[in-house]
Amino acid sequence: MFERFAIFYTVTGPLADFGAAWLGWDNAAGRVVPHPDIAGIDVAQVTATPRKYGLHATMKAPFRLSADSGPAALQRAVADFATRHAAVDIGLLALGQDHGFVALRPVAPPAALRDLERAIVTELDDHRAPLTEADIARRRKAPLTRRQDQQMLDWGYPYIFDDFHLHLTLSGQLPDAQAAQIVAALQPRVAPLIADPCIIDALTLMGQDGAGLFHQIHRYTLTG
Repeated sequence: MFERFAIFYTVTGPLADFGAAWLGWDNAAGRVVPHPDIAGIDVAQVTATPRKYGLHATMKAPFRLSADSGPAALQRAVADFATRHAAVDIGLLALGQDHGFVALRPVAPPAALRDLERAIVTELDDHRAPLTEADIARRRKAPLTRRQDQQMLDWGYPYIFDDFHLHLTLSGQLPDAQAAQIVAALQPRVAPLIADPCIIDALTLMGQDGAGLFHQIHRYTLTG
């Protein structure tokens, strides 16, 4: 059913409802959601790139399954991982833009967050098929450092380990002025939803369907 898989952090509750409407895709329910009407902003246009993922933070980037794995084996592995690792309090989130991408990011991410990401990337990598030559060429269209290029070859994705920065993406790349306009418009809507510290209390196994849309397969509570 699914062509690729990924490990995301997905929120729940009112913030998840906001993200589903803003992006137009509810990855938990697997359904299209009408965008809100915001004066002066073409919501469908600015969210076109991240829409297929739904509101999420990437912990292990999308990958095809290795020949030695399968959907059931991957589910067992993520479930086992969740029993061995604890939840991580990453503190408050803030709305902002970086290089034109509007997103929610931790104000002061703790070292435990990077430790969790490293464990996810490395401990579940046996289930990832190697990148194809086409995958590598596509990744190299971006300006990668030597370290990022090697991480891409070794682990399937360049922005990991010391290059990992958790973010819940709310737009594609926009001109700075347009990104600032969106931040200003969303701030009063988002502020009450991020007033409390964010706790990564679970990992979500995601599947990408034939149309490119990501669906939540299961959300595994971190109980280690």
